[in-house]
Amino acid sequence: MTYIKKASFNISEKGSGSYRLLAILRWVMVIIFISFGMQKFTPQSAQGIAQFIQNSPFISWLSLFGLRGEAYFLGVAEFAIAVLLAAGAFSPLLSAVGSLMGVVTFAITWSFFFTTPGVVKWSLSTDPMAWNLAGEFLFKDIVLFCVCLVLFLASLPRSAATSRMA
Repeated sequence: MTYIKKASFNISEKGSGSYRLLAILRWVMVIIFISFGMQKFTPQSAQGIAQFIQNSPFISWLSLFGLRGEAYFLGVAEFAIAVLLAAGAFSPLLSAVGSLMGVVTFAITWSFFFTTPGVVKWSLSTDPMAWNLAGEFLFKDIVLFCVCLVLFLASLPRSAATSRMA
C-alpha cells in the first residue's frame, strides 16, 4: 500500500526559521488593510479615489454604486481581507485566500499608475518618467503587492512550493 500525503496549505506561524518571520508581514498587512478600509468611509477618500476608479478597466463598474458607494464597497473588501489575513494565522487556507486577495487588490491599485491620465508623464528627456503626487501615492503599492505575494507563495503546499522553485 502506498502512502499518499495530502497537500495542505501552510502558515508562517507554524513554520520555523526565517519562514516564521513572515508572520510579522501578515500582521503588518492586517494593520494596513484595516487602515485603508477605514479611510474609504471618509468623504475625502471617496473623492480621492474617484479618478482612479473611473479610469480603471478593472473596477470602473463600481461607479454603479455612486461616489460614496464605490468607496464603501472597497472599504468593506479591505476589511474582509484584513479579517482573512488575521484568521490566516490559524487557518492555512484562509492565509492563502487572504494573501491572494491582497495580491489582486494591489495589482489593481498599481494598475492605476498606468490607467489614470496625468499620473505619469513619459518622455525621452533627461527625466524619462515623472509622476505627480497621485503617482507617488500609488508607487508604494508595488511593495505591498510583493508582501502579499510572498505571503501567498509561502502559504502554498510544499509540493507546489518545490515545483515553483524548479
